[in-house]
Amino acid sequence: MKRVVLSSLVTLALLQGIGIAKTFAKVNGEEVTDKDIALLMRAMPGVSFDQLPQEGKEQVINQAIERKLLIEQSKKDKIQNTKEYKEAIANAQDDLMLEVWMRQKLDKIKVSSAEIKSFYDENKAGFIQPDLIKARHILVSSEEDAKRIIADLKKSGTNVLSKFEELAKIKSKDGSAQNGGDLGWFDKNQFIPEFSEAAFKLQKGSYTQAPVKSQFGYHIIYVDDKKPSATLSLKEVEGQIENNLKISKFQDTIKKEGDELRKKAKIEISQ
Repeated sequence: MKRVVLSSLVTLALLQGIGIAKTFAKVNGEEVTDKDIALLMRAMPGVSFDQLPQEGKEQVINQAIERKLLIEQSKKDKIQNTKEYKEAIANAQDDLMLEVWMRQKLDKIKVSSAEIKSFYDENKAGFIQPDLIKARHILVSSEEDAKRIIADLKKSGTNVLSKFEELAKIKSKDGSAQNGGDLGWFDKNQFIPEFSEAAFKLQKGSYTQAPVKSQFGYHIIYVDDKKPSATLSLKEVEGQIENNLKISKFQDTIKKEGDELRKKAKIEISQ
């Protein structure tokens, strides 16, 4: 597949333009969205926000919040009226013009239902969802604390889930504590090996009978639900496929247009 190298500013802006922004927080009424998160994730190439552990996600969100506050303060300090700011805006105009022009090109690109289905049929192996579990955990610093929590869970009888949520909110030092330790759905590769191995051995509705040690401390893990490996349906991935095909078509379009412009231009490369 042909690719064209765009400036990081333009590529990021175009990719962010597809889909609906997700809100992670509000700072003085202003939303912190996935666009703000994407800017920070550029410092971690090859890593997506969704792959981060809960603690890592919270750190990135807090960095985005801090960035919003600093931007707000810079406006209050009238940075926009300074000579340096006006020079920076002037220097950025070409990039902004290119971004708007490319966005217009992108908006004109259409992907048909037939193209989406054809891509799905030809690449089904790439849409296999691995085994998933929905789990929650309690993270504490000492093995003794973990053992005491397990003992409390054993006394809870049929109310083990509600007891687990209660103890997570009180005892866990992980950011998921406020949600009863809920980590959502994840596959085996999304967390550190010792945690994942222990979690995936559990049956639905059960919890670890011994503390699970990791670099973060000691975990008690409860499994809410499990999903076996399966091929995702066309309906589940058609939006993702459409976006990918749209970007691919866009890249081909820009490459062809760039090649044509290059043929007509007088280009002198300094040695």
